[in-house]
Amino acid sequence: MYTKQLARTDLNLLVALQVLLEERSVTRAAERLYVTQPAMSKTLQRLRELFGDPLFIRSGRALATTPKAEELEKQLPFVMAGISALVAGNKFDPHTYHGEIRLMAAEFIALQVVPALVKALIVEAPNLSLTLVSESESEDRELSNGSLDFVIEIAKTHSDEYHSTPVGSFMPAVWMHNKHPLADKERLTLEEILQYPFVHCYHLLNGPVSAAADSRFDRELGKRGLGRRKALVTNHLMTAMETLRDSDSLMMATMRDLRLAKNDYDIIRKPYPEELDFSRSLSIELVQHVRTVNSPVHQWVKDQIFKIIESLEAYD
Repeated sequence: MYTKQLARTDLNLLVALQVLLEERSVTRAAERLYVTQPAMSKTLQRLRELFGDPLFIRSGRALATTPKAEELEKQLPFVMAGISALVAGNKFDPHTYHGEIRLMAAEFIALQVVPALVKALIVEAPNLSLTLVSESESEDRELSNGSLDFVIEIAKTHSDEYHSTPVGSFMPAVWMHNKHPLADKERLTLEEILQYPFVHCYHLLNGPVSAAADSRFDRELGKRGLGRRKALVTNHLMTAMETLRDSDSLMMATMRDLRLAKNDYDIIRKPYPEELDFSRSLSIELVQHVRTVNSPVHQWVKDQIFKIIESLEAYD
């Protein structure tokens, strides 16, 4: 039905349009596509002729998009993902693939997943590099433009532009060193734990680190007119662990053990006090942009991650 129209269309123009939409700059788009700026300007002119629309309007040093370009920006990732999957077919071979996968995960999750993932990559995909970050200025934008490939985080609502897959869940727990005054208690009460200082570690969440920031636990305490004393607020997990080992501080974490917590820091875990009646689990998900759903390399890495998650469940 569309063969005549497509025969007159250079599909490479769609690649150029995708880069222009991501960069909002003819110069930067030219650099990414390894062409000269005049050549990129000619490509933009061809795109304008193809779609019968200016697409981009000069706004200071950047390019502002027209309504038509904004419409194309929503549709193009699906089109490009389909073409990519069609061309790639089933030819993906991890042993010969050269490239990089960028993953964002909080350190608490990364410690459990990444070492095993790297071990698998070294053996099965020796030329695939994994880049790990713990935070992002805008994860949605970075997933969209390819600066990130996957994010592992607490489940939340996403637009249709993003694809999320449930990974599992974490059960809340109170952590302390094994010689803590509360270590022999089978059940803890709120009154008991609030007598001790706390280490507030950003295990699963990203964001500004501040003693004024309330966690889910802080909000539940607030409903009861209670509060806790935060001796340390940090996103440095190892520092938090050292502090637990060397003081009678407590830390709200999860029932899932970290081998290093038990072996290196003599940390034990206790269930939350029964007075806390909020949800007993935190759902975790793997998020990616829809344009990578049909990508063979992304699917392969995703499969490796889920194999590791399954082994963690078996370990628990």
